[in-house]
Amino acid sequence: MQNKVHIVGAGISGLSAAVRLANANFKVHIHEATQQAGGRCRSYFDAATNLTIDNGNHLLLSGNHHAVAYARSIGTEAGLVGPQRAQFPFVDLTTGRRWKLDLGESRLPWWIFDRTRRVPDTGLLDYLALMPLIWAARSTLVGDTIPCRGTLYQRLVQPLLLAALNVDPPEGSAGLAGAVVRETLLAGGRACRPLIAREGLSAVLVEPAIKLLQAKGASLQFGHELRQFGMSGGRVGELRFGDDTVLIAPDDAVVMAIPPRPAASLLPGLKTPSKFRAIVNAHFRFDPPAHMPAILGVVGGLVEWLFAFPQRLSVTVSNADRLVDLPREELAQAIWRDICKALGIEDELPPWQIVRERRATFEATPEQNALRPGAVTNCKNLFLAGDWTDTGLPATIEGSVRSGNRAADLVLARRWLDGGPDR
Repeated sequence: MQNKVHIVGAGISGLSAAVRLANANFKVHIHEATQQAGGRCRSYFDAATNLTIDNGNHLLLSGNHHAVAYARSIGTEAGLVGPQRAQFPFVDLTTGRRWKLDLGESRLPWWIFDRTRRVPDTGLLDYLALMPLIWAARSTLVGDTIPCRGTLYQRLVQPLLLAALNVDPPEGSAGLAGAVVRETLLAGGRACRPLIAREGLSAVLVEPAIKLLQAKGASLQFGHELRQFGMSGGRVGELRFGDDTVLIAPDDAVVMAIPPRPAASLLPGLKTPSKFRAIVNAHFRFDPPAHMPAILGVVGGLVEWLFAFPQRLSVTVSNADRLVDLPREELAQAIWRDICKALGIEDELPPWQIVRERRATFEATPEQNALRPGAVTNCKNLFLAGDWTDTGLPATIEGSVRSGNRAADLVLARRWLDGGPDR
């Protein structure tokens, strides 16, 4: 008899759980409240630029093993493209200085011993000062663990941790920051090769997953918002969607992969993060200069990371609560000035789009990190997924996929504990 699983939410965490379970011969039913899959990790056609753009600019690294394995499982690993070597060009807008961080191809961070490959004007002792961060407790602050000043901090640590934590690094969780450092800088260049979905996030991470799931007999309903759980004997017995109710058999499982607020309303008593930070993404219809790298780190300006796509330049500004209420054209002009300075060009503001996500990620502070629940709930057939659950990482694509995999593995373990797949 084929087991069933109902997955509530078709973001990356829900899709990764669905793919894992469909490959394990589960009958998968996905229920998505909106009219599109992918959550924050999706693409759409934008009339202002006349281009298909991503909801946000998401950078993966070759060491994001769960995310890369997910892409491989849906046949799109080749759609994640980047340089053959882990190199990151930077520019400082205040001084005009440019440099390239070269992490090489090793599994160990030998690059820190070579002054031609590390951040300019930094020495070995600067990097050793980061060691307390590596095994720091989640309850401690980054600012209490390492010195948040100096050349190395300004030119590498601050941009890296700001992008990962989406908070000003000194106020962030040292434990989460340490996890990022362990899986990137400390793991050598083999784990740090940058990867982007040049053809769009949906084309690489979302649409192929849906196609694979449908080929395996999965169902996907859009505009299907869960309103209430019906409980029965310590488990979920019904999914109530307003106009219809889905019965959950004793052997069936449910994975809830939705944002924390609706999750808490559906499951009273569920502990979730309650504070969030914004991210601003900007997209400009402009052909990247021939000399431009795919990703450029920017120091000393409003822009932090500049991405080159066909016919488009895109930027990300993290910890952006201060920007969400600025007039849109004023913000676009300010970002475009930084882009021109970073690329050494002069041009009028091209067609643009600003995407402001007010609640982009949970606030990666020790206080909020402590509120993240695990995948197991008080209901024996209900499991949680999402980058806001306790993945050990900040809110990232890698964390999303890990959470989906974890929920799927718990569903699989429950099947075997209940007597195996063929009973």
